Amino acid sequence: MLAARGLCVGYGDAPVVRDVDLDVRAGRVVALLGPNGAGKTTTLLGLVGDRPATGGTVLWHGKPTTAALPARARAGLAFVPEDRSVIMQLTARENLRVGRCDPAVALDFFPELAAHLDRPAGVLSGGQQQMLALARALGRRPDALVADEMSLGLAPAMVHRLLAALRVAADAGMAVLLVEQHIRDALAVADDVYVMRAGRVDWSGSVAAARARRAGIEDAYLTGAHP
Repeated sequence: MLAARGLCVGYGDAPVVRDVDLDVRAGRVVALLGPNGAGKTTTLLGLVGDRPATGGTVLWHGKPTTAALPARARAGLAFVPEDRSVIMQLTARENLRVGRCDPAVALDFFPELAAHLDRPAGVLSGGQQQMLALARALGRRPDALVADEMSLGLAPAMVHRLLAALRVAADAGMAVLLVEQHIRDALAVADDVYVMRAGRVDWSGSVAAARARRAGIEDAYLTGAHP
């Protein structure tokens, strides 16, 4: 569904991500892990078209693409960035509407939002705002969803709730790629795992293999050592 072949992405003349190969298939959750500064977010931005690739290829539905993020979004790619991507002045209902999603589908994923539809997004808790952002993305029925550190600063119960929704979406056929700081929670929902270090993929494998090497991967995740 979404893939990278030798992907290189940077900022100006400074390369950040180099020679990344990655596959996100329909019906699977891929967790992209690594220490701070490993290049995870930059990789996502290159994959979704928010940063131009300086080398390599991004594949969408098996075909190379250089389209920018808005065009990829119209073609069925959803992106939930790290920051709260809701419009604070609008109500939750209006946020769903401007996101051109199906509110019924959004509320199927997060029925607890129904009681807050007419409240401004700015008065919702951080967890509710992130839930709304994810509900809006899922309500568009995308072919693939890319999420960057959705759980940043959230309570464990909310983290589990958000990740569980991604698992449900993947089980229904969606391709999901996530960067997640809570490695054990990520492994609980993932099918495939990539570990980045210093702008490159240092290790990749199934979630079963990742669990068997969790101690080494956690060391890589926290300290930047090789897994």
